[in-house]
Amino acid sequence: MKIDWKKAIGLTAAVAMLVPLAACGGSDNGGSDKKASGTQNITLSVWAPQEDQAKNTNWLGKVEENFAKAHPEYNITWKNDVVSEGDASKQVSTDPSAAADVYMFASDQLGVLMDAKAIGQLGTDAEKQVKEQNGDLEVDSVTGTDGKLYGVPYTDNTWFMYYNKSKITEDEAKDFDAMLAKAKVTFPMSNSWYVGGFFDGLTLFGEKGTEEKAGMVFPKDGADITSYLADVVANPNFSNDDGASGLAAIKDGSADVLFSGTWSAKDVKEALGDNYAATSLPTFTVNGQKKQMKSFAATKAAAYNPNAKNPKAAAQFAAYLGSTEAQKLHYEMRAIPPTDKSLSDLTTDDIAAKAQADTMANTALLQSGLSGMNDWWTPAETFGKALVNKEITKDNAAAKYQDWVKQAGGKIAE
Repeated sequence: MKIDWKKAIGLTAAVAMLVPLAACGGSDNGGSDKKASGTQNITLSVWAPQEDQAKNTNWLGKVEENFAKAHPEYNITWKNDVVSEGDASKQVSTDPSAAADVYMFASDQLGVLMDAKAIGQLGTDAEKQVKEQNGDLEVDSVTGTDGKLYGVPYTDNTWFMYYNKSKITEDEAKDFDAMLAKAKVTFPMSNSWYVGGFFDGLTLFGEKGTEEKAGMVFPKDGADITSYLADVVANPNFSNDDGASGLAAIKDGSADVLFSGTWSAKDVKEALGDNYAATSLPTFTVNGQKKQMKSFAATKAAAYNPNAKNPKAAAQFAAYLGSTEAQKLHYEMRAIPPTDKSLSDLTTDDIAAKAQADTMANTALLQSGLSGMNDWWTPAETFGKALVNKEITKDNAAAKYQDWVKQAGGKIAE
């Protein structure tokens, strides 16, 4: 959705469109000074990653400048601090009343932020913006257990596949087994964000990740998949990516396939040159049945703090951080792929951005923001490490799979 941010809107209208009435507070907007001309003196505190505030790529500063120009009804004093999206929930929930008015967060933290009453519900206009800009998975990623929206996505957060197209054809890249038979494949099997990708049929707290009672449901044939993975790690063409070794192997030519996200695009492109390629995730075959690899997927989004002294302006700025204009600027200044569908032409020649978009649309599993997801990480990591260390074999695959499910507090599908 492309919003004309250059058209100044009255304060009362802004409240009706962007902030639920319950969050509006008094008409003095937190006690801010108001000049005779009608301009309001306000302070907005913002938490964002260091990279968005760096001297040579100060995206946040530019967005703030543009927002201020579009809203002459405010005389804004900006107070910026560095907090990454991954650390947002920890920092915000520690003391919501002292946290930033606006912050950027990873969507899998939504449940924690809601429990802490530290994230504001979007109003009518911002909700419309999010639904028009994004696909279903992105919208679901910022939808709370109450069905309301609580964040404005600006980029996807998932992983996909890079490969050397001089070694692997486009058709072969669609089949994990075909690649493993002829090329060197590295995969983060010991990483809990990746290992679940092989368990086709896994569901995490319902279709939209918001049903706590649904829990984690593991696929019925998971024991067979575990046995298959025991063969995968024993294959001489396979190597485990410990977080750094995979990219290093791509760079020195000892690997032809890497599973990672857009953060690796620049390095992989430099390493592979003209042979650089990326795509959404492949299928693999277990006992004659075709399975689809699926990556965990989330978004990074902007939110406002309902405890802010100026919640009306905070809500407006959070919506603007995820606007078409701001997402376009984010890509131009920092190569952050947008979620906004109207900007698809912007990334036409960006191989990694296209692979990410295709993955989100076709081969991704929404990473739930419920606190119950905390039960996934350690058991999944333990399981993955046991595979890599060859402690899991074809003979004990069924028992080890059942142990994993039990440790995670999940259940096996009937």
